[in-house]
Amino acid sequence: MPRFAANLSFLYNELPFLERFAAAAQDGFAGVEFLFPYAWTPEALAVPLQAAGLQQVLLNAPPGGTDLAAMASAWDRGERGTACLPGREAEFRAGIIEALRYAQALQCPRIHVMAGLVPQGIDVAALHATYVHNLRWAAEQAAPLGCTLLIEPINPRDMPGYFLRHQAQAHAVVAEVGAANLQVQMDLYHCQVTEGDVATKLRRYLPTGAVGHIQIASVPERQEPDGGELNYSYLLELLDQLGYTGWVGCEYRPRGGAAAGATRAGLVWRKTVSP
Repeated sequence: MPRFAANLSFLYNELPFLERFAAAAQDGFAGVEFLFPYAWTPEALAVPLQAAGLQQVLLNAPPGGTDLAAMASAWDRGERGTACLPGREAEFRAGIIEALRYAQALQCPRIHVMAGLVPQGIDVAALHATYVHNLRWAAEQAAPLGCTLLIEPINPRDMPGYFLRHQAQAHAVVAEVGAANLQVQMDLYHCQVTEGDVATKLRRYLPTGAVGHIQIASVPERQEPDGGELNYSYLLELLDQLGYTGWVGCEYRPRGGAAAGATRAGLVWRKTVSP
């Protein structure tokens, strides 16, 4: 049986953010993940996390910014990561240091590092070289703290121009960096939109040990994983068959939106699709 983590940036969005931890615990989640915590102090986040008895399983490094205020607003400014961007190495490093500080305070073992959007006029080889160099440095910083870094291919429909799109590309980067604490975050929604053939990719990549986290949502709506193009009853059973013991992040938008109780009502999918 997969271990499901509630993504608090997507779920329980009818509630103030710090109240979502308790709601997730009440609905039976043992783990939570979210995108960017930088609008709150680590201490402010640790209180509801610990009070709910939850494990923080994943957070994102800042998508941009050199100080905490800029990191907290970077996503709204259109930033989607700096890891592959030549000339922004100092900004990247500042973000990794801040992400590691949050991860340590929340006892979070995984950080997703976003690659960034491809700028016009920049050679792809230069982007790749910067990406590998930055990830190698970041992995070196994270290793003594027992933290694993993740890179995630993201589909071009949801995020046009994103540097990292394909599973094979991500696994090649992980192999080139050569750090034991760098893995792939495999979002099955993004994988289906970009490439399809999800089950074959699970069979190909899970046995390598290079997949450190999985996320799910329906395709194409990115809602509860009980409809659309993907058969999650089959895919979740396949995860068990392949021996996957990591977390499965529920990164979807509830059908009921921000209506009161919408997330909770939609969680019936756990009974209908779980193996």
